[in-house]
Amino acid sequence: MAATTSQAVSALPFTGNPEADRLLVDEPLALLIGFVLDQQIQLQMAFSGPLELKRRIGSLDAGRIAAMDPATLEEAFRRRPALHRFPGSMGRRTQELCAALVRDYGGDPSRVWNEARDGRDLKARLLGLPGIGEMKAATLVAILTRRLGVRPPGWEDVLPKHPTLGDVDSPEALTRYQEGKRAHKAEIRAQQAESGRRK
Repeated sequence: MAATTSQAVSALPFTGNPEADRLLVDEPLALLIGFVLDQQIQLQMAFSGPLELKRRIGSLDAGRIAAMDPATLEEAFRRRPALHRFPGSMGRRTQELCAALVRDYGGDPSRVWNEARDGRDLKARLLGLPGIGEMKAATLVAILTRRLGVRPPGWEDVLPKHPTLGDVDSPEALTRYQEGKRAHKAEIRAQQAESGRRK
């Protein structure tokens, strides 16, 4: 049985830019590219990247991006302001993501979740995408099920037990989420430092 899709939100409040927030819902590839870019830069910058990339290359189409000359795509990432701190490697990762979507899903990113048989299949499909690791896959599951209405059988079984972007439904909630994440990271660093002193 494939995933059922119920009424979804019209935007994800991740960037502070209404157009970029809407694109994350309107174009499934934008959401996936945002997750690929979401490392070692501010979350708002990562999820604004897909809109700016679309402006620079004309469209967000997995087949087109997969077939692009890598140097042309890298130039789009490097053009000021650069889309990421590491534009070369992120351009390559974005192209690898799109190539996998073309190979495995006919270039249609929504098939990754709309054709999932159950929650575990959904998570496995996400983990199979370049640039999506365990934490990102768990967060994507939360966003897809809680915000975008994608609910294959057993979706509750693969929901993360900790707060994620899937809990964010407003700019204020995003601020609280980011503050909590910073506090959690600081706590982990303190524990690691304490552990190091004991050795």
